[in-house]
Amino acid sequence: MDWHAESTDSVTDTLETDSDGLSAADATDRRAEYGPNEITSGEQRSALSVFLAQFKSVLIWVLLVAAAISFAVGKTVDAVLIAIILLGNGVFGFVQEYRAEQSLDALRDMAAPDATVRRDGEETTVDATELVPGDVVVLTEGDVIPADCRLLETGSLEVDEAPLTGESVPVEKDVEPVEAGTALAERSNMVYKGTHVTRGRGTGVVVETGMETEMGEIAVELAGAEDSETPLQENLDSLGRRLGIGVVILSAVVVAFLLLGGTSLLQAGLTAISLAVAAIPEGLPAVVTLTLALGVRKMADENALVRTLPAVEGLGSVDVVCTDKTGTLTEGQMRVQQVWVYDTVFEATDSGDKRLDKLFEIGAVCNDAAVDSDDGDPTERALVDAASEHGIDVESRRAERPRVDERSFSSERKRMATIHEDVVYVKGAPQVILERCSRVLSGDGPVALTDEVAQRVEEQVDTFAGNALRVLAFAYKEKGDGDPEEELVLVGLQGLLDPPRAEVPPAIADTHRAGIDVKMITGDNAVTAGAIAEDVGIASPVVTGSEVEEMDDETLRERVETVDVFARADPSHKVRILRALQASDHTVAMTGDGVNDAPALKQADVGISMGLRGTDVAQQASDIVLLDDNYATIRNAIRRGRTIFDNVWKFVAYLLSANAAEVALVFLASLWGYLILPAVQLLWINLLTDGLPALALGADPGGDVMERAPRERSRGIIDREMLTFIGGAGFVVTALMLGVMVYSLDGAASATPYAITMVFTGFVVFEFVKLYVVRWTRGTPAVSNRWLAVAVVTSLLLHMAVLYTPLADFFGTVPLTVADWGILGGVVLVGTPLLLVVGWVVEQRVGDEHSGKQTASTSPAVNPEERD
Repeated sequence: MDWHAESTDSVTDTLETDSDGLSAADATDRRAEYGPNEITSGEQRSALSVFLAQFKSVLIWVLLVAAAISFAVGKTVDAVLIAIILLGNGVFGFVQEYRAEQSLDALRDMAAPDATVRRDGEETTVDATELVPGDVVVLTEGDVIPADCRLLETGSLEVDEAPLTGESVPVEKDVEPVEAGTALAERSNMVYKGTHVTRGRGTGVVVETGMETEMGEIAVELAGAEDSETPLQENLDSLGRRLGIGVVILSAVVVAFLLLGGTSLLQAGLTAISLAVAAIPEGLPAVVTLTLALGVRKMADENALVRTLPAVEGLGSVDVVCTDKTGTLTEGQMRVQQVWVYDTVFEATDSGDKRLDKLFEIGAVCNDAAVDSDDGDPTERALVDAASEHGIDVESRRAERPRVDERSFSSERKRMATIHEDVVYVKGAPQVILERCSRVLSGDGPVALTDEVAQRVEEQVDTFAGNALRVLAFAYKEKGDGDPEEELVLVGLQGLLDPPRAEVPPAIADTHRAGIDVKMITGDNAVTAGAIAEDVGIASPVVTGSEVEEMDDETLRERVETVDVFARADPSHKVRILRALQASDHTVAMTGDGVNDAPALKQADVGISMGLRGTDVAQQASDIVLLDDNYATIRNAIRRGRTIFDNVWKFVAYLLSANAAEVALVFLASLWGYLILPAVQLLWINLLTDGLPALALGADPGGDVMERAPRERSRGIIDREMLTFIGGAGFVVTALMLGVMVYSLDGAASATPYAITMVFTGFVVFEFVKLYVVRWTRGTPAVSNRWLAVAVVTSLLLHMAVLYTPLADFFGTVPLTVADWGILGGVVLVGTPLLLVVGWVVEQRVGDEHSGKQTASTSPAVNPEERD
């Protein structure tokens, strides 16, 4: 039912109640019918089910098979190592995902703990969960609204609905019906669960409770929003499936081939195990997870708290950021921007005209906001702040002019007056104040307020309003006979605005430069939204929520490609806009801080909430929380996300090129009857490459990744460039190691410990050379990562221990002489230029791809002023 369109009598008749409320008996009966007034979260997964879900990917199952194979052949240490990697990966994923399950609980926690209600004609306090439709609740300043209510009485009532609608200033409330199709943010006779009273008092009849409230509908939508996988999750799953299938097929083919060739079953089985171990990147999940974790730590240092690890890479792939306005692009608090006194406009910080002192004094004295407090009405706080910045000691002025009477602001009066011993100060809506003024304060004192002057005042009000300023007029009257609010002297106007954060315009410019479109979706009116958007660098036509409602899905998909500003948008509009963008294959990040943002935050590919102003609901529904509410942190997070993806790309390319060379060498050697690299040595190579050097690679600082366009979501992590590197580097290393093998065997009928040791050590050395080559392909300076050098030296020392300590017996190696090292050094001198050629080809392809994509990207390439 459209409660806001009905009269108060009609509402109370429908609910079978009156202004005295329900009886206790009626309330009990209705509670049995309607249930408790609370947000229910529905069925939740247990901690165990969340933990077990971490082991469902194909790649994890491939690793379990590797552990089983290792254990079956008596390699217990290898099996335990793989199991530890799996367990660590599962714990990381569990911690992140289980915290995300708390979103709906946070909604329930926001419910008001108690409410003042009229029962049996008397006011009493009850638990908010006890409220039922038909209850009459009493609302006073500071109260959290306990349920959705149709107002019956108001007295200067204003409600902060920002958490629900995104409106940046408190909304004046009254009791008059409004049209049935009125948007949520403009239903002046309704108050909603989870919002709070900033001024005045009122009474309202409860019309909806629990899940039927607007907040309850958000909870339903939040529960229904699907968690989408990030590109990295999808790519790793795809990689796991392909690796699993490839290992099984390759092992089966090799075993069959060897058996047909007369190789013993044991030898064929050992070769198959070596191939499986060579092909399986045991450390891939753990190192990717730890790489993400290292990035997360750095992002936390930069005031971006990551709640879900894969979202880091997802953020780096984002090509659209949908952001709220209030508190995200703006400071979240009103400020006086410009003032007018007859007949001059000043900036709020200007001085030199004595009338300004009078203007600011009226704003500070005819005001209920405390001087040193953030509580109270944001507009009144802004007037106090402006007076203080102008040099007025507000407390002293108030002490000099104590109130003897006052007339409070109300939505009907649209003005406030404070009466002092010798003067009356009045502030309010310009048109209302003008009607009560007969004079205007000029530089020489009060002069007659002619029709011509009044017209100029109205034009100035329109000019301020066109700049998205909220305008108030200020007047006074020397105390005397007659109505204290008539025959006033107009002093001037103050224009207030919730201004953009200073760091936002350059941050948005940087994100545009990186090929990312920024769309502002706000509950504010179209004029304010358009003005703020233009100020921060988002020049676009403005589409309202009501216009969005009139569009079908296909039309909306077309409009979201050209429109970057959406005003008067409610939660359902935000989700529709998101889905329209995602339907066109955009990877979307949603930023927000209110309850109204929670469904879109969860629906987004990456949800980014505010840490200071954000509600618990928004934070629990998001992937990333900005600890400083600074839009520039989003830019930094995008840069960090792209850098992390680059590091993951380098690691995967590095790791798989090693696996490709290992598989190729083991396979080709097996055709000649040699098992040149047993499983234990392959595991050691993988451990060295997956260990310290790989972790150091994950901490690479990267180049200027913001010069690139976003990575296409449809592209797998194993792209054309990576395949080129894997194939080229794998071929070079395989060919060189085959040469080392032939030289070291010196015609032996089977693999000798010396030949095995030479190939084994040659692989290790080449992997460390390849580290620096793969970094170069992504534009990373060679000497920018001192930890990588430390990791390489440490890993080489560990390998020396395998060659020159009793560990050699376990690995089947022999000590190498200086001459042997000289031979390997010569091979490195030959192979390094070849690897650099491969790296150069890859680097050229990466540069060409990014250059082409940047040119094709709509948002940064098009001048905002040229948009249609």
